[in-house]
Amino acid sequence: MDFWGFEIVRLLFNFIGGTLRWVYGSIWRSLLNKPKFTFEEYAFGPNKEKNYFDIHGHAFNNMIITILFIGIVITFLN
Repeated sequence: MDFWGFEIVRLLFNFIGGTLRWVYGSIWRSLLNKPKFTFEEYAFGPNKEKNYFDIHGHAFNNMIITILFIGIVITFLN
């Protein structure tokens, strides 16, 4: 797979995983009356501050959640 194909898949996985995390987090935080995060924070990480240390953590979590979600969907469709 060439570079652009990999980047498109990575962005798609990041978007799907970020969306799933945002839906789950919004529901969970609403039930517990906690402050909610924005969609951008779930998809791209928190606002970059001076001491921001986790550059790839949110994208990695989004990719793992997307892979699990696709696996669950495929399992239920079979």
